Amino acid sequence: MPTRVVFFLLPKLHLLDLAGPAQVFSTANDLGYGYDLTYVAESAEIVTAQGVPVKAQLEWPELGCADLIVVPGWRSPAFTPTPHMSAMAKHRLRAHHAAGGSVASVCSGADALGAAGLLDGRRCTTHHDLTDELAARYPKAHMVRDVLYVVDDRVITSAGIASGIDLALHLVAAARGAEAAARVARQMVVYARRNGDDRQESAMLRHRGHLSDLAHRVQDIIDSRYADQLRLADLAAGVGVSERTLTRLFTTATGLTPLRYQQLLRLERAEHLISHGTTVEAAARAVGFEDARMLRRLRSRTIPA
Repeated sequence: MPTRVVFFLLPKLHLLDLAGPAQVFSTANDLGYGYDLTYVAESAEIVTAQGVPVKAQLEWPELGCADLIVVPGWRSPAFTPTPHMSAMAKHRLRAHHAAGGSVASVCSGADALGAAGLLDGRRCTTHHDLTDELAARYPKAHMVRDVLYVVDDRVITSAGIASGIDLALHLVAAARGAEAAARVARQMVVYARRNGDDRQESAMLRHRGHLSDLAHRVQDIIDSRYADQLRLADLAAGVGVSERTLTRLFTTATGLTPLRYQQLLRLERAEHLISHGTTVEAAARAVGFEDARMLRRLRSRTIPA
């Protein structure tokens, strides 16, 4: 029997919070892994945060313990005073979980699970802009910060927007095997299936909030060639400044020297490979270290700015 996945849609939902995981399960079904998708709401049409109307059915299908309810997130970075859902909807979420089913959320969808009482005593996460608010709203929950998703007793919560894809791929892997999830990811042209404890923000994002055009251009070079041996002189020549000027401007903009930034990218990628079963030695070679000693040193401490 196929696994039924019910998306419970709330007003102002984010399109990608819905479309990302829906695409994963739809693609899995296309590949023969058996998923049946249903979209339910408390009104026949939901207007998304992006202004696109989405049709949904009002009647809930019959669900079994192998089935899944997913609540996509809605307009952030702040929660609404209360989730726009009825007492009956909260009961539906609680009853499905009590009957042995799984319930998941993307981004601010965790608020709906909290309102249904499903976060109490459980580990959970949400978008990094919402973690403090969610923790304050549901003090009995155990907030896990800066991770992609958390699984606790068939309650699965994920971070914002694109992390819904990671969550859905994890659920496909858990139910149908890692090969199935890999096939889905490849079909969707997803670069890599990330683990739940991977950080929400990659180094490429954390150090891109500045307004220095020169630093961004240098980062573009390093991002695309982080495994190569990049000489400071070549980076400086590539953007038309002296090595001293490059170092000064880059450090002012990012808080890191070019070398430290490259090391951070290498370390982050190596950690991802190791978390998926690659040996430290193989991961070191893959990201450009001559041997594993430097990688081990970097893993044992925080890279200073």
